[in-house]
Amino acid sequence: MKEIRILGTGCKKCVKLFNQAELAAKELALEYTIEKITEIDKIMDYGVMMTPALVVDGEIKVVGTVPKLEDLKKLLV
Repeated sequence: MKEIRILGTGCKKCVKLFNQAELAAKELALEYTIEKITEIDKIMDYGVMMTPALVVDGEIKVVGTVPKLEDLKKLLV
């Protein structure tokens, strides 16, 4: 099961990344969990200084941007 985490405080890009990541996972028919992490101290624990960020199975995949849907799919598999 894929563990997807979106790090961000709730800005428009953070919301968009969450929605796009969820859509990509559904289109790939993945078994997954998705979680928003909005607390600054928890985001800092990942060493992320810019949001939004995408973390897949504990690995930071994207920082500071929202990739296109097709690119997100590649990051999730």
